[in-house]
Amino acid sequence: MKVPFSYLDRQFADVDAYLNDLREFVKTGDFTLGKPLTEFETNFAKYCGLPHAIGVGTGTDAIIMPMRICGIGPGDEVITTTFTFYATVGAIVATGAKPVFVDSDDGFMIAADQIEAAITSRTKAIVTVTFSGNVPEMDKIKAIAEKHKLMIFEDSCQSIGALLNGKPMGSWGEAAAYSLHPLKNLNVWADGGVITTRSAELARKLRLYRNHGLVNRDEIEFFGINCRLDTIQAVIANRLMKEVEFITNTKIKNAATYDAAWKDLSDCVQPPVRRPGVKHVYHLYMVRAKDRDGLLNYLQEKGVEAKVHYPTPIHLQPAAAYLGYRRGTFPQAETDGRNIITLPAHQHLTEEEIAYTIRCVHNYYGKKTRSELT
Repeated sequence: MKVPFSYLDRQFADVDAYLNDLREFVKTGDFTLGKPLTEFETNFAKYCGLPHAIGVGTGTDAIIMPMRICGIGPGDEVITTTFTFYATVGAIVATGAKPVFVDSDDGFMIAADQIEAAITSRTKAIVTVTFSGNVPEMDKIKAIAEKHKLMIFEDSCQSIGALLNGKPMGSWGEAAAYSLHPLKNLNVWADGGVITTRSAELARKLRLYRNHGLVNRDEIEFFGINCRLDTIQAVIANRLMKEVEFITNTKIKNAATYDAAWKDLSDCVQPPVRRPGVKHVYHLYMVRAKDRDGLLNYLQEKGVEAKVHYPTPIHLQPAAAYLGYRRGTFPQAETDGRNIITLPAHQHLTEEEIAYTIRCVHNYYGKKTRSELT
């Protein structure tokens, strides 16, 4: 049996409805900042429980742009986790600021209790990350930020629909960034991103900034960039918005099935801590596994497309060498880089495919002696 990691062929197997939407859209010629984009932004903001949503080119842009508008730049330091996708840190570097790393916690989130030790006189902001669809301890981070007069920017690219104590991403900081990459929980047919914010003034400036700073065709308030979400992608997103709850709820259900399956393998497979009050949306289903590389190879041989997200924390990447971090600096992230594995858990898997994946994991550890796993 083959258990695919990507679901795109299944998601778009019946493509006619999308093509019909596009055919009708093309007739309008409304290609730039068109009506479908406005509709999508309205619906996205409503879904996220925030007053403003701004469609931009990519999820990475959605991290960069609010920081720039809020004055983050050369000479500033921005704290973030080392256990994240590269774009989080690349966005900080793109502003001209220096990234300062903090270790991750037992839920793969930034370790809130280690943030204060990283603050210096140059610290301007904290970038939190909802890696895998989990949520950091945002209430604690908010308290730290207020104490030290720091801004918070939320990299929520993997967590549309995630909540902490009923509060959505974007509730704690200046803005939250989302990605519409084809493999995100809400996806389009290319790159895309969205920024949400509670601030009407920040939203106004972001709308100008993404469109060269133009107030109208003949007046520029400030020099901006060209970073608009393509309206043609908004057409796709508008149809997929109707499926977000199904996608999220199915991933949550599949994750619960997996979690239950490891109870008799607790010395070999450990899901991350599931904190009370968190609605984890499982963009990725990640666990810690003994003999991770052996399990990974075995699953792939058996047709289960397991992956690793990601084996090398950012502070040990060649790009970060200039920052001077050394191996051993962030033990939790480094240990997780050696142990984590991501299993297929998407909304289009069948019960048989999930059961087969579970059986393969059990079979692998059943074939290994305890000495081989230590």
